Amino acid sequence: MRRRTTGAFKRSLVRPAQGLFGEDELGGLPEPVQRMFRAAIAPGTPLAATARLQMHGEIKLRGWTAFRGSEVITPHVGFIWAVRAGLISGYDRYADGEGEMRWKLLGLLPVVRASGPDVSRSAVGRVAGEAAWLPTTLLPRFGVRWAADDDRRLTACFQLDAYDLEFHYLLDDQARVQACWFERWGDPDRTGKYALAPFGMEATAHRTFSGLTIPSAGRAGWHYGTDRWPDGVFFQYRITDLDLLPSGQQQSILRPKAP
Repeated sequence: MRRRTTGAFKRSLVRPAQGLFGEDELGGLPEPVQRMFRAAIAPGTPLAATARLQMHGEIKLRGWTAFRGSEVITPHVGFIWAVRAGLISGYDRYADGEGEMRWKLLGLLPVVRASGPDVSRSAVGRVAGEAAWLPTTLLPRFGVRWAADDDRRLTACFQLDAYDLEFHYLLDDQARVQACWFERWGDPDRTGKYALAPFGMEATAHRTFSGLTIPSAGRAGWHYGTDRWPDGVFFQYRITDLDLLPSGQQQSILRPKAP
């Protein structure tokens, strides 16, 4: 991956909004999909392609460790997630077909340096799966195709770079996203061999930011839908802020907000 500063990488992800949300965006969609979008996007909300999120929670390293971080995400382009967890800090990121992880102990000693085709393909699944945090990017205008299995189970398909992706969503009784799962490229059992494996997210709370109602708290991990899911969970999060980008204060994407 071409080396860029974190700030330059964040700026490279930002894409302009594509108008404002209205009923014309929903024409031809199955009725359950329309209900999901009406629950997720308030009328007149900018059809943003990029957002910045602030979050905290726990991540499973050797044990559960508290973290605090920020993320700039453009689901059809890439993301950068910068975080501090205990004595470890660093980032995961993806853009231009390449994924990368860089983590250091005490900001000095490298503990994770990973890139290459497997890391990149796994990162594609992550950034596309996190589109649930920016539901404007799941509209058909962004190239997403939808089907409804029933009133609460939906399927979305789209392409990111060289990969055809399929995601499954479960809605709650208010048509909000309660769970999302898909086949993600990875090595969850640390065998040294990457393959597709079930990956999922479950929401435990919802909150509205900037006209978007999203899964604001939950958990994510490998082996979703199997009896190994409880052990596969490695990420528990709570989103505390979400800004649609670009905004009037472009410098805001270069630094996290105060907690």
